[in-house]
Amino acid sequence: MTSHESDHQDVTSADGTRLVVRRTGAGDPVVLLHGSGGGLHSWATVADHLAGDHELWMPARRGYGPSDVPSGTKSFTDEVADVVAVVEAARRSSGRPVHLVGASYGATLSLHTALAHPGSLRSLAIFEAPLFAGGPDTAPLLDRYRTAFERDDAPAMMATLNQVTRVPAEIVAAAADAAAARKPDPAEARRAAIGWLHDLEALAGDSADIARWSAITTPTLLMQGADTWEPMPTTMNTLAKTIPGARQIVWPGQSHFVTMTAPRLFADALREFFTEVSV
Repeated sequence: MTSHESDHQDVTSADGTRLVVRRTGAGDPVVLLHGSGGGLHSWATVADHLAGDHELWMPARRGYGPSDVPSGTKSFTDEVADVVAVVEAARRSSGRPVHLVGASYGATLSLHTALAHPGSLRSLAIFEAPLFAGGPDTAPLLDRYRTAFERDDAPAMMATLNQVTRVPAEIVAAAADAAAARKPDPAEARRAAIGWLHDLEALAGDSADIARWSAITTPTLLMQGADTWEPMPTTMNTLAKTIPGARQIVWPGQSHFVTMTAPRLFADALREFFTEVSV
């Protein structure tokens, strides 16, 4: 591992992919995995409330700059290897077992990691994993998105992503109004678009089978907003019944954007959970 900014480090995955990781705080190590369209600073608001008593490792996932963007079709197997590399780096650095936290796509990736490497984690915290988006039904949407991406058609890309995430029309309209009020950074928009493309590849190659997660033995916390749209609530409630002993939190008045709208609430829930599983 090498350092190239005061709080940024490189971690090399098993296939040589370079992952840039933002590292901050002190205490028991926590690896946080961002969702689709996110990046190196996706967890900044939560980190502000959690870094006082935990060491946070926040990678930009493969496909998202400044981490590498490998050629070829991405799979969850590739990304699980990435997560294991970061978890191992955090464990070696601290000498302590690692908590894994994932939001949205990062939550699905966290589930895959816990299933494939059951002994590598102290705990698992999941926020609104879009498990309904996995499987062959996403393949046509991947093709549509790739076509729009190749012609740099942002509205067509966004329309396709809305079909994947199933965001209600009124939320889409509100987001569009908010976006119109600020000038987007073209480089940042392109970086997110590339990341989304690779995430869709992994989702299309995955499965929507929730029953497989019943094999997870890591202590697990499931978090969701009461105002998030279907099918997320049904998906998370089913997951809560599937993972043995999983704890579940449903926040009134919150939605899929709680890490931005109520970061202290999110951080406090994590801290309480980490304390429970560490005694």
